[in-house]
Amino acid sequence: MEYGTNNGQFGDLIDFEKDLGFDKNSTSFAGAFEWRISRRSRLGGEFFYLKRTSSKTLQRDIEFGDHTYPVDARISAFADNQIIRITYGYAFISKPTYEIGALIGSHVLLGDMGIKLEAGTAQAEYRDNFDFTAPLPDLGLWGEFVLGKKVGLYVNANYFALKVDNIDGRILSYNLSVLYNVYKNFSLTAGYTGLNIRVDVEEERLKGFLKWGYNGPSLTATYSFGNHVKLYKH
Repeated sequence: MEYGTNNGQFGDLIDFEKDLGFDKNSTSFAGAFEWRISRRSRLGGEFFYLKRTSSKTLQRDIEFGDHTYPVDARISAFADNQIIRITYGYAFISKPTYEIGALIGSHVLLGDMGIKLEAGTAQAEYRDNFDFTAPLPDLGLWGEFVLGKKVGLYVNANYFALKVDNIDGRILSYNLSVLYNVYKNFSLTAGYTGLNIRVDVEEERLKGFLKWGYNGPSLTATYSFGNHVKLYKH
């Protein structure tokens, strides 16, 4: 994660891992659902939550918000990120062993981050917070392919850039995964997933940007309820 100002007057680029001591690997929570409305149509939703905290002695001056946090100062920091996504997908090609379709949807990024100077007295302490809500629509393509009786392949990619009022956002996400049907409606999925977001926000006191993303392997468990459409290999 990186944060900085882009008005050329105040602030600088802050790497949350390098400068503020955030761990590169973190535990997060994610959940998703999908409703197959018809053979070709589907409605999906996702929720991702990640909260990280750190404490570090600064190795350089950090300008954030209204204050400068000096080198050798002890600070505590936090970053609280939530992502809500709603998508609609339509399969323009639907065959017994594969489907290919288009997606339209929106990621809503709720960001909140802050730094606090830890001092010996309450009067000497100060802190700054930066929070925003950024709706980021996206368009994409997806495909599902049967590889065997219990094995399938899923791939999708999404991208969009949009400026609305005081928020300018760009988003790129992708997923490549292999699904294995363990028993009836229960499946395991292993793959590689990425979500990369840049948001430029202009507020009354601050014009800044946030670069945030995760890229890496993923392992998920899926259970399907009710009647649903499956691809079959004959």
